[in-house]
Amino acid sequence: MPVDFLTEDFLLTNETARYLYHEHAAKMPIYDYHCHVPPQQIAEDKRFDNLTQIWLYGDHYKWRAMRACGVDEAYITGKANDYESFLKWAEVVPYTVRNPLYHWTHMELRKPFGITKLLNPQTAKEIYDKCSAMLRTREYSVRSIMRKMNVVAVCTTDDPTDSLEYHQRIVKDGFKVKVLPAWRPDRGMLTEDTAAMNAWIDKLELAADIDITTWQQYIEAIHKRHTYFHDNGCRLSDHGIETAYAEDYTGSEIAKIFTEIRQGTQLTRQEQLKFKSAMLYEFAVMDHEKGWVQQFHFGALRNNNTRMLRTLGPDTGYDCIGDFEIARPLCKFLDRLENEHKLTKTIVYNLNPRDNELLATLAGSFQSGGIPGKIQFGSAWWFLDQKDGMTKQLNALSNMGVLSKFVGMLTDSRSFLSYPRHEYFRRILCNLFGTDVENGELPNDRKLLGKIVEDICFNNAKQYFGLKA
Repeated sequence: MPVDFLTEDFLLTNETARYLYHEHAAKMPIYDYHCHVPPQQIAEDKRFDNLTQIWLYGDHYKWRAMRACGVDEAYITGKANDYESFLKWAEVVPYTVRNPLYHWTHMELRKPFGITKLLNPQTAKEIYDKCSAMLRTREYSVRSIMRKMNVVAVCTTDDPTDSLEYHQRIVKDGFKVKVLPAWRPDRGMLTEDTAAMNAWIDKLELAADIDITTWQQYIEAIHKRHTYFHDNGCRLSDHGIETAYAEDYTGSEIAKIFTEIRQGTQLTRQEQLKFKSAMLYEFAVMDHEKGWVQQFHFGALRNNNTRMLRTLGPDTGYDCIGDFEIARPLCKFLDRLENEHKLTKTIVYNLNPRDNELLATLAGSFQSGGIPGKIQFGSAWWFLDQKDGMTKQLNALSNMGVLSKFVGMLTDSRSFLSYPRHEYFRRILCNLFGTDVENGELPNDRKLLGKIVEDICFNNAKQYFGLKA
């Protein structure tokens, strides 16, 4: 007999799973330590005019699904008005069954809006009007949504040249949810495009108030900004790169390459790799000096559609999973830091599921006493943050590492409606434990398992990042 869709026991297939979720996981706060929500909108406590603005603007997941269903680009990133775009999304939703978007869409309508109807062309206007009216009220401003969803801390994603003025305003306002910057210096090693990199270095000069013509000045300026971020509460860095870079190089080589960059010379591939390797090392040393956590998101093959790249720009939904070599360069990179006693807490994320066991075992090569889970195999992300991807990541970590010390889920999202992804993860986690108990593969020790679930959902992250929340 079919089970009702999206009940309070959604994804919980046995009694133990239901107990672990409802009595332990559900009550835990959200520590969203990696996301892309705009701090300006939190500082201004933005109220959105309608559901499209908070739900469809910038959401590459939905854009890809709409394109796959033949929706004209005018309704996705073009000139169609917000209601017209929403209607097109409502037409697509019923056809996203078995895609996580179908689950997320209806979970996000339930929380925070309390809407239990399925979204389709027949319900679209009612849902749009009701949610949009709610979003225009103070009770559904950005900060109010964060409070409703029991969020206690978020770490945004910020360029080293950012003034962090909005983070400062949030602190000054006394907003109880911690909104902390995270250092994302990818543009500082964008050696494929020396013109773009020089434009960024010019911005860095202004932000650091340092003339940058030499490699030494470049590192000095970056270090100054790193300290500025630290003084403004930053304790995490993040790198979105294809793979680790660990080429051999000398200081004189890097100084020469940097001079070529400032002269606008197009670098050879080997020069690019050497410079990226040097920068990745310098960033890691700075993080270690200040006791930060460094994060590495590996494996995205980005901006594959050059025609649409020219039309819409980067980060518009034309990316895919890559197949880069990861183990050898990452081990070499981490080993250098370990040998120099400069390896800080590290989280590694993969985008290709073939690399689950690779990263889970690699992390075990660099653990050290005194810091539980110092090297983390991070949560399933981007194309993998769905039921199957999360389950595979949790199983690989369970089999090759110690799941109980895992720092748990994050949204990696630009939307303030994405916090139900934590609920999604927690239900999947509890069902894994519950199923093992029901199958006799784990003891029915509810006290132990309840504590482990609570730790993975929140406590481990709070302890690992050392941030008061």
